[in-house]
Amino acid sequence: MSRIGKQPIELENGVSAIIEKRLVKITGPKGNLSVDLPSKILVEQKDNQLIVSVPNPEDSRQVAFWGLGRSLIANAVEGVTKGFEKKLEINGVGYKAVLKGSALVFNLGYSHIIEFNVPEGVNAQVEGNVITVSGIDKQLIGETAAQIRALRKPEPYKGKGIKYSDEQIRRKVGKMVKGAEGK
Repeated sequence: MSRIGKQPIELENGVSAIIEKRLVKITGPKGNLSVDLPSKILVEQKDNQLIVSVPNPEDSRQVAFWGLGRSLIANAVEGVTKGFEKKLEINGVGYKAVLKGSALVFNLGYSHIIEFNVPEGVNAQVEGNVITVSGIDKQLIGETAAQIRALRKPEPYKGKGIKYSDEQIRRKVGKMVKGAEGK
């Protein structure tokens, strides 16, 4: 049995769900999302709850996707009601980002500037050295934040680069000068 899969998903006021075989369409105050579920996942709506199940809970292959299907639907419901956001920090002398239209323009210490086009459905804001990526699709927000971070990953010696705001960077000690040990 899947502990995650058997939990019901609460639909708040203003959120509706339309179930069509493997496709679940969620509509809420912030927008619409559709979730394409793996095969053998059954979804039914009872009152203000969505209940996810599998035809044969003894089959390990079906149970493996049960919790996944429930999590995908729960993330869609949370996205259309509250939304998601990720914050990234830029650290380094001269490193900066500017929002121009729907593109982020980065100066990250390379010999050229980097222009990153923000995908549709994602909002980006720049405040000082903090970039906030927000939207309703959790997967798209995470993917966009990862692509921005990959432009200049944080290095372990001085911590320069782009990192998630809650990320801890393991710092390394630099080289020791010979003869400086005794001083």
